[in-house]
Amino acid sequence: MRRIKTFSAMVLIGTLLLIFFYSSLHLETSYSHKAGSEDFLKHPSFSSKRESVTKPPPDFHNVTVSAGLRQSIPQNRAYWNRLLYSALRRLDKGEDLFRDDSSWSRCRETNQELLQTNIHDITSYPVLFKDFLQGMDCRSPPVLINQSNNCISDEGKGDNQIFLLFAIKSTPGNFERRQAVRETWGREEVYKTGLRVRTVFFLGSSSLDDPDLGPLLSFEAQSFGDLLQWDFHESLLNLTLKMNMVLQWTLLNCPHVSFVFSGDDDVFVNTPALISYLQSLEPSKASRLYVGHVISTANPLRDPKSKYYIPLSFYDGPYPAYAGGGGFIISGALLRPLYYVSRVIPFFPIDDVYTGMCAKALNVAPEAHAGFQTFDVKEEDRENLCVHKDLILIHQRSPQQMKKLWKGIHSPFLTC
Repeated sequence: MRRIKTFSAMVLIGTLLLIFFYSSLHLETSYSHKAGSEDFLKHPSFSSKRESVTKPPPDFHNVTVSAGLRQSIPQNRAYWNRLLYSALRRLDKGEDLFRDDSSWSRCRETNQELLQTNIHDITSYPVLFKDFLQGMDCRSPPVLINQSNNCISDEGKGDNQIFLLFAIKSTPGNFERRQAVRETWGREEVYKTGLRVRTVFFLGSSSLDDPDLGPLLSFEAQSFGDLLQWDFHESLLNLTLKMNMVLQWTLLNCPHVSFVFSGDDDVFVNTPALISYLQSLEPSKASRLYVGHVISTANPLRDPKSKYYIPLSFYDGPYPAYAGGGGFIISGALLRPLYYVSRVIPFFPIDDVYTGMCAKALNVAPEAHAGFQTFDVKEEDRENLCVHKDLILIHQRSPQQMKKLWKGIHSPFLTC
């Protein structure tokens, strides 16, 4: 009996040591689909920051939506338009719109009668669009992989050392693209001017029909320390939710970063040219920067065959000017205002249009910059290194093309 008790004690001690070792690991991962965003925010590494996101911040009542946005989006019978003006009326009355949305499991709209009553032709909507409608109020998905030390410098100093954060939207299976970014324009280093650059990849979860990449993603996250994943399905119409995660995560972990680049994992960025441009800005401009390839006269596409299809009964009106989602820059100082105003403006299924809406609500106009080529350069110039050396962003490039371009524009033998 004594031997059994001794053995049991040893097992218990060993188990406790393993738990302690595991909990001390830097990597904060979880593949439990039961873990909600409230668990993510209660984690010890977020305890000092929890209040600023989960409760109404002291200055939230100062949020205003510009007359420019109100005038540009008509007040009519389209569902999204009605949702917007309902939220604006509540805001104008001083109601608290910073609601607690931490329960991911209960946020989806399952009342089909509610949607059918408000959208008369909803049966004609594509399946993906119906799914978006059901999740429009879902803003805090469970975290699967989180790494909170990306904005801590090598000397252990805080995020005031980070000049530029690359917030890259990726998908679980795009490892080759992520690696090409790590080896080229997104590599983390201190540039000659002493400015620090960090890169973080934002992922959702794969479909149940896809292979389980969880173990590989966990290994990748542990190896590189730059992977973030939430438990929401990867889809075109969920990119708005992913952009919301960019705002929320950056506010929690890099609140003093100078600039944030939001872009895709298949763009090529000339990082030295980008840093030179950002350094050249006057302080007043740098604090309210929203720059990229600007689409200024866009309207919703009504063709159901288009992946950007927007039904007339959902949204009726023009789009505000916005920077193409392939890659754009926003000031770090705009992170908090954008996040606050996004709590008023309903999610829209096209992420770059939604960012343009939020910026217009803040009276921030997107600035067009010829160095951002979201729709690529002329075909005859795609192999011309001198053309690329003067640009900031080009979309799209394969991993192989990224490496070739990066090596080429930095070659000491290149004369332009």
